[in-house]
Amino acid sequence: MKSLVTLDVNGDQRELYLDTRRTLLDVLRGDLGLMGVHRGCDSGECGACTVHLDGLPVAACLVLATECDGARVVTVEGITEDGELTHLQRALVDEGGIQCGFCTPGMVMSAMALLSQNSNPSESEVRAALAGNLCRCTGYLKIVQAVLSLAGEQAEVA
Repeated sequence: MKSLVTLDVNGDQRELYLDTRRTLLDVLRGDLGLMGVHRGCDSGECGACTVHLDGLPVAACLVLATECDGARVVTVEGITEDGELTHLQRALVDEGGIQCGFCTPGMVMSAMALLSQNSNPSESEVRAALAGNLCRCTGYLKIVQAVLSLAGEQAEVA
């Protein structure tokens, strides 16, 4: 069965005729070519596919695309302006919070959601916000330090 779905993806209105069984992850990567939304576990455990759905972080692998009709979706590709890194992305680079980069888009989206709600989080709040994102390279310390380095700054909202 197929359904017409309208999505606001990174500020662009998209109309798609979709199989009702397809996930948001499949549509973002396969139909829209947004490769920053990574396929990891396909079970919502790793955070690699984290996007903002109407302002909230979600695992795109767990959301059916047809359930998003009329929604605003922001991926890591949609957070930059003029191709420049955000303060959060720059902090991750500066603090050494990226290595292979596979988890980075999901980490960025989860951290941005936290910072948009709490511009001065504690270390435990940062760790809780990132708990759904797995990283096999960094050990998390530098990622947490990067987010904490922005504490008190104007939060970036996507």
